[in-house]
Amino acid sequence: MESIIVFTSLILSVVLGGFFVTYLQQTNKAQIIKLLLAFSGGFLLSIAFTHFIPDLYHEESASIGIYILIGFLIQLLMEFFSGGIEHGHVHVHKGQKMPWGMFLSLSVHSILEGIPLGNQLMGFEILSSHDHGHDNSLLLGILFHQLPVAIALMTLLVNTNLTLIKSWIVLMLFGIMTPLGVAIGMLTLPGEFGLDYHVILAIVVGMFLHISTTIIFETSENHKFNLLKLLAIFVGCGLAFVMH
Repeated sequence: MESIIVFTSLILSVVLGGFFVTYLQQTNKAQIIKLLLAFSGGFLLSIAFTHFIPDLYHEESASIGIYILIGFLIQLLMEFFSGGIEHGHVHVHKGQKMPWGMFLSLSVHSILEGIPLGNQLMGFEILSSHDHGHDNSLLLGILFHQLPVAIALMTLLVNTNLTLIKSWIVLMLFGIMTPLGVAIGMLTLPGEFGLDYHVILAIVVGMFLHISTTIIFETSENHKFNLLKLLAIFVGCGLAFVMH
């Protein structure tokens, strides 16, 4: 039952992003995306520092930090192809070709972050110092970030040379990538095929750190909007802290 809820919520977050772009008015849409991203950035940063990083160092040797750094650098490399859509950068030119490199980068990211989530669903202990069978911080972090990314992606898709139906098909292909990662995590036992879930989680945490810090340190020329963004970041951090 829990796995059904997880799969459904992951797909619905992407569908909701698509509906937001397709059926709502354009007014202030860019600012709404940035505020959602700011909230998710604060949440991701908070769960990384208060939850996953301390637990990873508790469970593993200090060398686990190497994999967190690798995750950070992997995300940096993937953004070379994605153009930074993970933190709201959408370069829209009406009638442009579908940027498949960006889609592939987003897909790899989504699959990777889904694997430790699948591990949790199967009751495998990634981090034993918490009851991770009932810990939803990773799921919520993915959902909070996936919604604005889906909005940004659909905004780009509807401005390509794809029809609206094909744009929805591509969006739904993106929507199944994290569930695919979850399925991989559920179907492979720790240690199988060389998978070490502490290492994979550390890489995902490194990716979260890159995304969240990039979102947080990006500035706007509008001082009033910067205040709203600051509040969104603090709300995201506060929610994660309360949950912890």
